[in-house]
Amino acid sequence: MRISFESPDQADAIALVAELDAYQSALYPPESHHALDLTSVDADRVLFVLARDDVGQAVGCGTVVLSPEYGELKRMYVRPGQRGLGVAKKILQTLEAAAAQSACQLLKLETGPSQPQALGLYARCGYQACERFGTYTDDPLSVFMQKVL
Repeated sequence: MRISFESPDQADAIALVAELDAYQSALYPPESHHALDLTSVDADRVLFVLARDDVGQAVGCGTVVLSPEYGELKRMYVRPGQRGLGVAKKILQTLEAAAAQSACQLLKLETGPSQPQALGLYARCGYQACERFGTYTDDPLSVFMQKVL
């Protein structure tokens, strides 16, 4: 497994993000789907990684969008056949290290209650529940977490 910083506008990344969108659309109504078009964010604020298997196929991705106050973890996804193998944890650890190197001291995220595996991963990695942040609205299907780096 190789985790590397790559461009989010390449075919492999676009395909993974499309799979993530389809997965989340099956779990949540449109008003609770808080997708981010990574190409709409300044490239110098985006830390995007792809996880590739031993033959180079993209199997997972994740992003941190940096702001002056905190970094927001977005677009975390691992293909179903690769889940349970530690891929998401490696993606998360890579993003946390890169955010810290970029002088980011706090990571925040929004996920949902219909993703217990994601909630468990974040809790095991030191994320704790926090208040709503940024431009998110009150939504019973949003769970907010944060971690001091």
